[in-house]
Amino acid sequence: MKLDILAFGAHPDDVELGCSGTLAKEVALGRKVGIVDLTRGELGTRGSVEIRNQESAKASEILGIHVRENMDFRDGFFTNDEAHQLKIIQVLRKYQPEIVICNAIDDRHIDHGKGSKLVSDACFLSGLRKIATEWEGNAQHAWRPKAVYHYIQWKPIDPDLVVDITRYMDQKMASILSYGSQFYDPNSKEPETPIATKNFLDSVRYRAQDLGRIVGVEHAEGFTVERYVAVHSLRDLI
Repeated sequence: MKLDILAFGAHPDDVELGCSGTLAKEVALGRKVGIVDLTRGELGTRGSVEIRNQESAKASEILGIHVRENMDFRDGFFTNDEAHQLKIIQVLRKYQPEIVICNAIDDRHIDHGKGSKLVSDACFLSGLRKIATEWEGNAQHAWRPKAVYHYIQWKPIDPDLVVDITRYMDQKMASILSYGSQFYDPNSKEPETPIATKNFLDSVRYRAQDLGRIVGVEHAEGFTVERYVAVHSLRDLI
């Protein structure tokens, strides 16, 4: 299946927090959208791999995405090296996305910045014909996405562009709340973590509201870019 957009996250729930409103909107517009999680989030304080698998499946259903895979890299310990790059290249060449979205370029969790750079580097390398890869015994063709965008996570990074997700904010929050083991639950007996507070969950909505306020809509998601954003006309910016 060729995809229009492929979103990567270092952990299950990264994509939901960072850009699920945008993905839900693109699905509604008829785009083919997929998600690739780099790890199972096995080092997370709360929940378990089995629970996270169930939660990510539920979130995927809510968003209506077309495919979701997990690379099974080691949570906390994957590196941006040739072996990991080649595995990402295989996935890029398999789905041939026009647009790739990945983790924040810099963030509180070390996997986020690492995952961001790993995916970005693999997107470039995937376009080099002399890098040979195979999928299910067949040689793959070189493929480079037209654009790589980075969503915003814990740190308040200034975006280079924002997407109006006003009609999809509830869908975004529903996908996030699918990860019941990870986020605020006043009845939970598990240890509190920075993302398991009410303040953090509230911040997802008020960040979207604030970005929306700045551009004149109700809710928006922000992204940073690796090259200039080109438009056909100034009308496209309205």
